[in-house]
Amino acid sequence: MQPLVLAQMILAVALISAVLLQQRGTGLGGAFGGEVTAYRSRRGIERTLFRLTIVLAVLFVLFSLLNLVKF
Repeated sequence: MQPLVLAQMILAVALISAVLLQQRGTGLGGAFGGEVTAYRSRRGIERTLFRLTIVLAVLFVLFSLLNLVKF
């Protein structure tokens, strides 16, 4: 297996885990406007997890694009 593909698979699992670990809001009702909540800032581990998710997503996209180019 190519190292780039293996790294992409590891990033995919890490990204899925980071998204699933984030605190759930109000569930499906919130997606359709069921409940209005005030803005609140992320603090501590929640903010770190949010930033980690963004970094993992960017890395996953970059690795996907590199996999398409195949030097």
